[in-house]
Amino acid sequence: MKIIDRYIIKKYLGTFTFMLLLLSIVVFVIDVQAKKPRIDASDYELSDFLIGFYPFWIIYLIMTFMSILVFISVIYFTSRIANNTEIVAIISSGVSFHRFAKPYLLTSLFIGVISLGINHFVLPWANTKKNAMEPYIMNAMDREKVMGSAPIATQISKDEYLFIDYYNKGEKRGSGFSYKKYDKDRKLTYQLLSSEISWNAEKKVFVLNNYFEKTFLPKDRQKINNGHQIEKSFGFPPEELFPDQLIGQNKVTPELMRFIQREREKGNSHLNTYLNDLHQRTSMPVSIVILTVLALSLSSQKRRGGIGMNLAIGILLAFIFVFSFEALKVVAEKNVIPPLLAMWLPNMVFAPLAAVLYWKRANQ
Repeated sequence: MKIIDRYIIKKYLGTFTFMLLLLSIVVFVIDVQAKKPRIDASDYELSDFLIGFYPFWIIYLIMTFMSILVFISVIYFTSRIANNTEIVAIISSGVSFHRFAKPYLLTSLFIGVISLGINHFVLPWANTKKNAMEPYIMNAMDREKVMGSAPIATQISKDEYLFIDYYNKGEKRGSGFSYKKYDKDRKLTYQLLSSEISWNAEKKVFVLNNYFEKTFLPKDRQKINNGHQIEKSFGFPPEELFPDQLIGQNKVTPELMRFIQREREKGNSHLNTYLNDLHQRTSMPVSIVILTVLALSLSSQKRRGGIGMNLAIGILLAFIFVFSFEALKVVAEKNVIPPLLAMWLPNMVFAPLAAVLYWKRANQ
């Protein structure tokens, strides 16, 4: 590796690390101050969140804005060396722009591959810790969606259906329970009713109080049984049977793909939310390489206005990039466009732009 490669890689990683730490500290302080009243109103202390929530929340934050951090970092340090005429000196010595861009590409690929692994296998673990406490600092409306009470109507499998008139997700208990199972001809073969249902986390079963069960036998015969209490397993814990919009974040990619397939068979109305998360895990690391090329192309020339002008352009493009991702998530969730297209569309737009600008810069 030549001196110039080591120099650029050191600048790249050093500036990126500084930006990452700066963002983490600033956003952490602001968020703690904003959320402290809600933390005080919960059953937790601030120290509980500082240990059990914010370290994992920062991982989530960093991975969400990783590509933007890379983009602004590359613009900043490249603008500095351009203003110091270092790039002019390098190119004048006979080094082609393609050769000059090589360490940028290698470093972005290195960060992208690491981000890809974290997104698919490490971030879900951090999200599990984060999402366990996040409802306690949500506003009342969002907290009600995650932990509140609502009727349940879900399909467990192709032949099994489950209904609860009133179910509290936070307490994992409800009333007015009904379970029905059908045969291949769509005839009812088994029915289980109970006045109350609750989840026993230790035994990993549901406890049904005042139950009544009916088994439909051949020749129009029926077997009826009832009692005070019965334990029943439906194959999955409550989080899987009655999933909220956050559960997809908690699963490593192989688990998420199996979960999506199961929810597709059940007809889950939030399916596109999980698909957005699945496709974004790959599209965001790829955007690191695309935005690195774009940043290099924009900031490798000395401009009137200096670093400030390049940073202004970079921040504007970063805002457009982030806004487009968030807007397309909402559009995909409303079934306007497929989630796969929604999560890759920003890359599909920015990649040709980066290629054109790079080609023009390399041929100047």
